[in-house]
Amino acid sequence: MLTFAWSKAKDFWKREDGLGMLEMILIIAVIIIIALLFRKELLRIVQRLLTKVDKKSDEVFSDN
Repeated sequence: MLTFAWSKAKDFWKREDGLGMLEMILIIAVIIIIALLFRKELLRIVQRLLTKVDKKSDEVFSDN
């Protein structure tokens, strides 16, 4: 009985079915943590980029 339980435990440990999902969840968690830590800097970068895009689009469309 004990050897049967031990073999089932080994088999469960060797299976890699859910390993891909666990890795994806961990990667997403790390990305979210980094985004939260640097959110002010990220917001400033995005705002700067959007301002540049707005200025360039005004230049393009005002030259008619």
